[in-house]
Amino acid sequence: QVQLVESGGGLVQPGGSLRLSCAASGSIFSINAINWYRQAPGKQRELVAALTSGGTTNYADSVKGRFTISRDNAKNTAYLQMNSLKPEDTAVYYCNAEIRYYIDSVKTRLGDYWGQGTQVTVSS
Repeated sequence: QVQLVESGGGLVQPGGSLRLSCAASGSIFSINAINWYRQAPGKQRELVAALTSGGTTNYADSVKGRFTISRDNAKNTAYLQMNSLKPEDTAVYYCNAEIRYYIDSVKTRLGDYWGQGTQVTVSS
């Protein structure tokens, strides 16, 4: 069916940058909303950035001005550009997307999908 695969996480020093990617594969008709969440140890998963199919973006207050969510529809890929990273940004980052996919040659179905997560560690 559909899979989301994240990449781009890693270890970075405070003040550094990373770009996370979320690639969707499968029998995709369209990708609607795309979200990036993160979960730090001992904390609840929180919404970091959201991008609607119409191009509207929303960000958590803690990342506004530092993170940018975007998408490349031709590649079925979403991105999260993270600049000026802080130690408190350390977490596992997950992408989430609402995807309409083909169940046969004509019919489609809407589903909600999650990636497997990618670790981001900000430390000196």
